[in-house]
Amino acid sequence: MPEPTRILYCHCAYADVVPRAVKEAVLKKLCASGVAFDAVADLCEMSARQDAALKTLAVGGAVKIAACYPRAVKWLFAAANAPLAAATTEVLNLRVQAADEVCAALLGAELKPNLPDGKVAAADAPQPAPVVA
Repeated sequence: MPEPTRILYCHCAYADVVPRAVKEAVLKKLCASGVAFDAVADLCEMSARQDAALKTLAVGGAVKIAACYPRAVKWLFAAANAPLAAATTEVLNLRVQAADEVCAALLGAELKPNLPDGKVAAADAPQPAPVVA
């Protein structure tokens, strides 16, 4: 069975380029989803420091990244000597995409098995104890 796709959320804390409402909505939805994800304060700062965590993310398999422009994110990883695999990386742009669109791309497949639909079926009803003869 293949490894699940990891999710990375960048809060872009040191640049005022991502609309606050979008960042907050995406983060809130991620937290409420029950899906595991990594959140970082700022990928630009991590790249400047050549943070080893970027290398770990880059070699860890499929990843979806909610951050900035895809070309910028890919160059940030490359500048930190942690190039992303083009075939297994999806970058969602918090600067221009709506929060709902980003969340759908991040969580679409992952949400279905984790959240019950809330409907009650006959099989959910209590069953009588078996009679022992």
